[in-house]
Amino acid sequence: MDFKQIQELIKLINKSNIGEVSIEEKGFKLTIKQKEEAAQTVFAAPQQFPQSFQAPVATASQPSSAPAAEKVKTDSATDNFITIKSPMIGTFYRSSTPGKPPFIEIGDDITPGKVVCIIEAMKLFNEIESEIKGRIVKVLADDASPVEYDQPLFLVEPI
Repeated sequence: MDFKQIQELIKLINKSNIGEVSIEEKGFKLTIKQKEEAAQTVFAAPQQFPQSFQAPVATASQPSSAPAAEKVKTDSATDNFITIKSPMIGTFYRSSTPGKPPFIEIGDDITPGKVVCIIEAMKLFNEIESEIKGRIVKVLADDASPVEYDQPLFLVEPI
């Protein structure tokens, strides 16, 4: 498990109602306990890990922000779209369960707080909410496909 995955896991725990998570992998054990105020991280790792590895983790327990949205110029000079990007590594799902209708379709209007998709990361299903108001122009990720951190998921026309 690398540092970026640990950071993302801490962010996921902070957003959820999960009280405690323990992961053991190849001689590496990670336990994250959530308090009301902030998450607490406890490590027990072999000596081969550098000391500088643990220091930045304490700062990673700060609350995370929702998915990044940024303005992007498209091929046409007159069109400005906002891209909703993945806030984590995981599997992208357009609906809550197979066979159910997608959270949003092309042409749908979205508002801040509206769920646009789910990303499954480490057996946790995370609802991704919009931070912007607009209309969905394009879905950039395929349903049930893996997505990377900061990967564009949707193009939105601001309204």
